[in-house]
Amino acid sequence: MAEAEDFVSQEPHLAVFKGSPRKRRRLDQKCRVFPPAEQSALKEYEKLELRTRRVLSNTYQKLIQSAFLDDDIPGGVKYLINRLLALIEKSSLDPFYIGLFGATGAGKSSLLNAIIHQAMFLPLSGDNVCTSCIVQVSSSSCEHYEAKIHLLSDQEWKEELRNLTTLLQRPEEEDGEEDSWDRDNAVEEATWKLQVLYGNGAERKSYEELLRAKPRAKIPASRIITLKGEEANELSAKLDPYIQTQMRNIDGGPVRTQIWPLIKYVEVTLPRSGMIPEGVVLVDILGTGDFNSKRDEMWKRTIDKCSVIWVISDIERISGEKIHEELLCESIKACQRGVCQDIALVVTKCDKLYLPEYLRERKGGDKVIESQREAILERNETVNLQKNRTLKEKLKRKLPTDSRVLEASDLVYTVSAQEYWRQDLLNEEETEISKLRDYIRKKFLEKKRKTVTEYVTEAFGILLLIDTFNSQDGLTNEYLHLSSLRRFVEERIQLLEKDVDQCFTQVEQPLQEGVRDARTFYRRILSGCLTRSKGNQGFHQTLKAVCLKDGIYASRTLARIDLNEAITQPIYDRVDPIFGNIFKTGKDTKSALIHHIDTFKQSLQEKMTEMVLKRRWESASCQHNFLIQEINAILGGLEGHILRKKKKIYESLCNSVQNDLKSCYEEAAHITGKKACERMKDAIRRGVEIQVAEGLFERAQERMKIQFQQLKNGIIEKVKGSVSTMLILASPRGESLYKELSDVKNEYKEMEKLYKSLREIAENAVMRRGMQEFLMKMSPRKVDSPKNSTLVLCD
Repeated sequence: MAEAEDFVSQEPHLAVFKGSPRKRRRLDQKCRVFPPAEQSALKEYEKLELRTRRVLSNTYQKLIQSAFLDDDIPGGVKYLINRLLALIEKSSLDPFYIGLFGATGAGKSSLLNAIIHQAMFLPLSGDNVCTSCIVQVSSSSCEHYEAKIHLLSDQEWKEELRNLTTLLQRPEEEDGEEDSWDRDNAVEEATWKLQVLYGNGAERKSYEELLRAKPRAKIPASRIITLKGEEANELSAKLDPYIQTQMRNIDGGPVRTQIWPLIKYVEVTLPRSGMIPEGVVLVDILGTGDFNSKRDEMWKRTIDKCSVIWVISDIERISGEKIHEELLCESIKACQRGVCQDIALVVTKCDKLYLPEYLRERKGGDKVIESQREAILERNETVNLQKNRTLKEKLKRKLPTDSRVLEASDLVYTVSAQEYWRQDLLNEEETEISKLRDYIRKKFLEKKRKTVTEYVTEAFGILLLIDTFNSQDGLTNEYLHLSSLRRFVEERIQLLEKDVDQCFTQVEQPLQEGVRDARTFYRRILSGCLTRSKGNQGFHQTLKAVCLKDGIYASRTLARIDLNEAITQPIYDRVDPIFGNIFKTGKDTKSALIHHIDTFKQSLQEKMTEMVLKRRWESASCQHNFLIQEINAILGGLEGHILRKKKKIYESLCNSVQNDLKSCYEEAAHITGKKACERMKDAIRRGVEIQVAEGLFERAQERMKIQFQQLKNGIIEKVKGSVSTMLILASPRGESLYKELSDVKNEYKEMEKLYKSLREIAENAVMRRGMQEFLMKMSPRKVDSPKNSTLVLCD
């Protein structure tokens, strides 16, 4: 190893980090967010990863130097060089996104401020302001507080500008009609955006006039605005005008915020935090999406990349309004099409309680409530039990019964961000902010462990192969009778193809049943979407906005309207449980795709082990280990491909319907004049009727089946290509390849130690967890008291 090595290696588990004080300090700061037991585990994983990267880097340099000596580099060496480079450049840990998903005023920003322990850092929604865009908050090793405001491109804004001006057109012949042009929600928002950017009267100008107009705010050519601050409050003050949407002044004129309609999303970076691990990204997500196509696309993409979604709803709305139900449905869809594996309902503002009213409406209970605090805690417990049961039942209807999310011990959190700071009624633990932080740390540590384990294992496989190439012993035997192994692999690939076919066949019957239901109910569903209790007043321009966006309208104040999704919902209702079974990654069952891939992997590994043992090829052990590790790496790499295709498959139904109805939406959007609103509805109904008669839902069904077929073909092609390359590399050959390889014995031995240390780290972590649980049982507990806690020894 290089002399600059920062580790002294006696035994793997006793490796001492003896690097510079600055490096040790950076690692200590990175881990300080964790309690001591978790800090120790994280440091071991960080050191293990760093040492592995150094071994790979040294090996890569040696191979590059050898390869430069020969103009004709063999394919095997190129393969090794590329594999090494890919591993070296592989990110340490992909960002771990946690989405705070809720309506305006639900308390997302307050909750986020409490979690990062920065009071009033993000602006809070109130009577006059609300968060205007998606905000991502993370920590890093930077010295300052920093924010990057990403703006729509010039072309993206022009597209929205055209739609806004089309929406605001008011032909004179519409005056006097009962469904005449109203200042409904869509019109209000369009007017507001144009006035903010171009001043009063902008809403009466044409698209061409506004293109020539100069925006009130200066827009950088890079379309990114960077803000910095030495302290949190300094950045917060600079950030407020960008991520706050202020309501109008009393006189109707625009307010000081002049750029929010152009903002796509905001990235906020904190100096290394003692509250959230570096690598965790907390995302404040608006509840309904956006009228702008790119912002709406960003909204959905952000939801889909969240590994965890917290549906945020305040305590006063949790029982009455249904907005959190709609957000929950959207979150469940994210479980189906994205990477989300955990959903929870976070009930905010739980300190808000009017005691006399609560006592009057309180039902049952033997305990006498004498204080506001007791009432809050009792209500929190009741809400937790009720909503946990309701949420679990809803998830069971949509997801497989053994889904990971259903195994969670906590599906509901009752939190109070205000009391986290005040602690007048509740102590910090009772606000449950610390509970959410514990959850974040646990999930992060799980992901770090998994990532490092896979990384070290894959690295060891590559070093095994290189070392085997340098071993003369490895060339003396006909390794593993590769011809018979190839035949076995071909047979197993054919079996895998049949198994994947069978796996995907499960969805055919639910698809047929869903299509039947959709044909039965689409008129009723469409009528419900197009009918308003107050008639057409205030709905005309909203419906026009729906048509301009091909059946979708997202507003900051109204529920999201998606006609395509609505009429395909009967199909999704039938497909969802089966779809979840096919793509689940938790407990394996015979119905899951991952089960068939794992079966294929195990059959190959068992076959190779059997051949080595049967013929007692001790000299082939290195090659055998290489193939075992390489199979893991190849099949593990399928995960990303399957995830990307899963999203396309799930969305194919809705996208198919939207595409087929595009012409009818365009026709409706151009309708003006007398009774325009009713005529638009008629055009939509007529267009849907024609398309249904011509096979609207059947085409959607076929397109989903085609997507499944393409995924199967992609899996088989990738497995064939990768396994074939692997067997070629492992086959015996002459000196032409091996003479290109430098001696990497030292690197191999070091990598072998690192690989063995993985198990020791895991064993140590289990022991630490057991000791931690024991100490928690034996530790003092607090008597319930918000401020003056007395310590009492456990029994």
